[in-house]
Parts: sequence; C-alpha cells; structure tokens
Amino acid sequence: YLKYILNTMKTTSLAVLGNVLSAPMIGYAFGKLKWPGRDKVFMLVVATMMLPFTVTMIPLYSLFSRLGWINTYIPLVLPDFLGTAYFIFLMRQFYRNLPDEFMEAARIDGASELWVYARIALPLEKPAVVTVALFSFVWSWTDFMGPLIYLTKSSKWTISLGLSQFTNTYGVDWALLMAASAIAILPMVILFFFLQKYFVEGSMSSGVKG
Repeated sequence: YLKYILNTMKTTSLAVLGNVLSAPMIGYAFGKLKWPGRDKVFMLVVATMMLPFTVTMIPLYSLFSRLGWINTYIPLVLPDFLGTAYFIFLMRQFYRNLPDEFMEAARIDGASELWVYARIALPLEKPAVVTVALFSFVWSWTDFMGPLIYLTKSSKWTISLGLSQFTNTYGVDWALLMAASAIAILPMVILFFFLQKYFVEGSMSSGVKG
C-alpha cells in the first residue's frame, strides 16, 4: 500500500507541475496576446472538452502502445505538460480580467513578452495558478481509468488501483477498505486546508468576463 502511495505521489507531482507550467502560459497567449486565428483556435481547444475520455481512449492507447510507453507513467503525465483544455480556459478567463495597462507599461519600457508574462502577468494570477494546481492534484490523485489502462504491472499501480484490490469475488474487506480510503483522501484534505484561501479567491474571480 505504501508503494501505491509513492507511485501516486510521483504521477501527481508531475501532473501538477505540467499543468502549472503549461496552462498559465497557454492561457496568457489566448487572453492577452493578439495573433491571427486566436479566437478560432481557442474555440477548438474548448471544443475538446466535449469529447468524453471513452472516445479518445482507444486511439490514445494505440498511439502510446506504438511509442512503447505502456506500463510507464508517461501517458499519465505527458498530456498535462501539453496543456489541459479546462485549465487553459480557466487561466484565459483570469487573464481577460487583468487590466492591459500593466503589460502595456512594461512593453513601452522595452520589456520582452516573456518578461512581461513571467514578472507581471503570472505573479498577479497567483490564486488562479493555485486553483489549477489544486484541481490538477485532485484529478491526478483520484484518477482510476488512466492507470487501469496504461499500467499493467502491480508494482507501478497507483492508490486508486490499490484500493480496488480490497474488493474480490468473495466479498469486500470493509474495515481495511475504509482505513485505506481514509489514508488516500488525507493528502487532499490537508492540501485544501492550507490552500483554501487561494482556492476560494480563485474560484470567485474566474469566469466573470468572457
């Protein structure tokens, strides 16, 4: 069980890192930069949110299998480094509410776009980044379908697959299952307890303007 927890901490940490790096940057490009076809590309990104995982499950498995990534953690964390549609949408909404005067003043002084993003835009969106990190942590920590599909060796299983082992054809060991479940949700409770200020602030500020 400890091995499952360590495996989950590994995949969750990478997933959070990927989303925190990619979503704010892509959201900034959609929210504050003007380039041809920006709105159309954004609508295409948002449209991918309407596709259920069951639709893309087989093509993704086939792709990762050909790349030799089955039974590795790459399929579980790589998509997060490429950008998650929901988090991109969330960060874009935050950036849309950010006054342009802050960025324009820096550009007039000769700052590069990367400097403007890293030194001005990103620090002002700390609640949004924390919200992305928290959601990403919860989604990755509780993910069951992804590890079930891509991880074949029990030594690489995550906590979600580990909990399923308490159920067998002869019944359920409810005492052990409840104890294991309590341990599994403990990190999420602790994380939310310490970050609830930023989470509530971020949730209240997002999506106010389109």
